[in-house]
Amino acid sequence: MIHCNRSAFCLLLFVTLLHSVCSDFQTLAHLRANASDKSQSRAVVDLLRRLLGNRSRDFIVSVNRTLSNDTLDVCELRSAKNNKILAVGSTGVAVATGIYNYLKYFCNCHVSWSGDQLNLPRPLPPLTGVLRINTPHRFRYYQNVCTQSYSLVWWDWPRWQREIDWMALNGINLSLAFTGQEVLWQEVYLSLGLNQTELDRFFTGPAFLAWNRMGNLFQWGGPLPQSWHVKQLYLQFKILDRMRSFWMIPVLPAFSGIVPEGITRLFPQANVTKLNPWSHFNCTYSSAYVLDPRDPLFQQIGALFLTKVIKEFGTDHIYNTDTFNEMVPASSDPAYLASISLDPQAIWLMQDQVKALLHGVPLGCMVILDLFAESMPVYSSTNSFYGQPFIWCMLHNFGGNSGLFGTVESINSGPFNAIRFPNSTLVGLGLTPEGIEQNPVIYELMSELAWRKEPVNLSKWVSLYALRRYGSMDENLTAAWQLLFHSVYNCTLLQYKNHNRSPLVHRPSLRMQTDIWYEPTDFYKAWKLLFEAAPGLATLETFRYDLVDVTRQALQLLTTEFYKEIRNAFQAQKLPDLLTAGGVLVYDLLPELDRLLSSNEHFLLGVWLEQAQSQGVDKHEAQLYDIDARNQITLWGPDGEILDYASKEWGGLVEDYYLQRWGLFVNTLVECLDRGRPFKQDVFNQAVFQVEKGFVYNQRKYLSKPLGDTYEVARRTFLKYYPYTLKRLK
Repeated sequence: MIHCNRSAFCLLLFVTLLHSVCSDFQTLAHLRANASDKSQSRAVVDLLRRLLGNRSRDFIVSVNRTLSNDTLDVCELRSAKNNKILAVGSTGVAVATGIYNYLKYFCNCHVSWSGDQLNLPRPLPPLTGVLRINTPHRFRYYQNVCTQSYSLVWWDWPRWQREIDWMALNGINLSLAFTGQEVLWQEVYLSLGLNQTELDRFFTGPAFLAWNRMGNLFQWGGPLPQSWHVKQLYLQFKILDRMRSFWMIPVLPAFSGIVPEGITRLFPQANVTKLNPWSHFNCTYSSAYVLDPRDPLFQQIGALFLTKVIKEFGTDHIYNTDTFNEMVPASSDPAYLASISLDPQAIWLMQDQVKALLHGVPLGCMVILDLFAESMPVYSSTNSFYGQPFIWCMLHNFGGNSGLFGTVESINSGPFNAIRFPNSTLVGLGLTPEGIEQNPVIYELMSELAWRKEPVNLSKWVSLYALRRYGSMDENLTAAWQLLFHSVYNCTLLQYKNHNRSPLVHRPSLRMQTDIWYEPTDFYKAWKLLFEAAPGLATLETFRYDLVDVTRQALQLLTTEFYKEIRNAFQAQKLPDLLTAGGVLVYDLLPELDRLLSSNEHFLLGVWLEQAQSQGVDKHEAQLYDIDARNQITLWGPDGEILDYASKEWGGLVEDYYLQRWGLFVNTLVECLDRGRPFKQDVFNQAVFQVEKGFVYNQRKYLSKPLGDTYEVARRTFLKYYPYTLKRLK
């Protein structure tokens, strides 16, 4: 489904190259028709201007591909006249990464999804000799196919521009570029004779397109308006142009074999298999029609689509196509997995695969993503994917969940273990989260490791992270982050996959999971230290974000404690205790959490919904996108098929969704005790579903600008609940 496609049959069909000879994927650099050295230099200059304003003039930028005698990026920095810094790199990405390294470790600056800290010294600190920043990895990959829906779906160009800047600064040179493909699919299928009604039953709404592309889901959240196609195509042009201006490699889509049902009408003799529904969906929304690659129609459709892709988007010869995401294909015969590629220079970027398929293409014409390597590496059990080059990836986040989470020890050691593995075919490191804009520290650490030759000292690294994130040497901040790395960011248990298990964000029951992987006392100490540093940093965006995020996590922990009291009181038939614990949770803690989240621009439901609605060209489309956006983060399907998978803790969502469910749960338990009746989960589920569905369709407007002072709200929350944590943990 939305996870890491570990099944042996999570296969990507359109893979093959049986008639092409691609002896070495590293020759890719010579195949690309991309930006010149001069235009790459301009791209970095423009990035610095957006990031630093007038201070960008303190840097002299030059791209010179001859600086590297192989395909590995390198940047050299040195002091120049007039207190300037000269940065020369092999690509635009290399120069941007080198400059960001200098900004981090010489200027104590920081750039993240949750704000920047760019208080540059004047003049810039000089360099003694040459600072050389280089990487042992050909590829630094970014994105998961699900990221497109969980995080990027509603983005406009300014947000995309910011993200591509972040990618360049963090050394990303290989990334999915899947935006706008549906308009090309529409052209292909209309040209074959399908009608628009058949396509409307094929495409999902925007928030679910990732699973439509993988063959999991159809029609739900649609129909997809024509205006969506136009906007997304225009956006894709800008995305590709900007990526290539830094010498990034966009990974383009290709044909996987998933076809609309209407193909069976037009081509009744075609070898099409109808698969069973996916996850908990019914046939209406989730029965994929899969065309056998041995059927001539497969090659016809694949060629039509790839021709349009190359015509509209150009190509860098790397393609990805995801299918059979948690589904079983019609056949596991290796011949079924092979087809002829239209692009003789193609390299296929794929998620970890079965042995038969890996042996079915020439070595070097496929690059494998070891998608969840920080927790479940596959390279070690497949002899480095049987000789195919692979990228060690950190998945980290499922569904874009809000909770704090990390596996820093595994992240710090895993890539270097992969390098040292016998006959290792490692060619890169990757970031493959299902959702982004959370836990920025983990992504900075992982990105930086791609430019190091050995693990970092985690205690020292996180201390320097605190310094540059806040621009402060306050010892409380350093101590707080060391505690966070020791606790919430150091999960070593395989069963935890950062699918936020907190009772807070799940439909209430008497059998909810309450275990955590870290010691709460360490986390609460970090919360206290962070709060003690707050008065001097309350105006700093990065600090306000962290103050909200850590306080949110503390209240999430306390929600679990109150839930256990509620459950125990009900089971012991102690009505007064149930009323007390339930009353605090429903009438104080959750409203307090909503006020806290509503005080910060990064934790607002209204922002997500406003972004969605802004994509509509009229009221009808805006309402369609609004429902799509609400459904994904709550019911995930018409009847809660994947309920709460993409949970978020946002201002407005806590008050109108989670709080309403908990209020109904507590009231139901009180009523059961008062009347001497058992609690029946199925009856409660029917009642609470009406609450959940009501939220999806209520059309209420939510704040898209923060309300209240973050520091004051956090201060009130801390003073109220920190003593309670001490009482709880005695």
